[in-house]
Amino acid sequence: MADEPKEVPEEVTKLREAIAAFAAMEDDVACTAAVSQVLRDWPELHSELRQLRETRVNTLRHERQMTWPEIAAVIGEVTPERAQQISKGLRGTKRPEPKNPRKKKAAEPPTE
Repeated sequence: MADEPKEVPEEVTKLREAIAAFAAMEDDVACTAAVSQVLRDWPELHSELRQLRETRVNTLRHERQMTWPEIAAVIGEVTPERAQQISKGLRGTKRPEPKNPRKKKAAEPPTE
């Protein structure tokens, strides 16, 4: 059962298609401007998604009486303890390392 592929929600597919649509834009100026706008808006969008997930996790717990292990399985790739933290709006402290070492360097202040 654990080896069965999970069905991808339509909304996730649409988001990926939207990102692919940016990549398919022929006009470099228009693409750069559009992607930059999304990136400027991302902190607010990210916050909205986190709040939506928190609300739905609490609904699963309180109205549907699901256990933390069940909710963790729905979220995917989290522990029951992390699912409980999500329900309280607690943010994780783990941040992935930049994939591109140049990006990490760019984030550091220049040395002279």
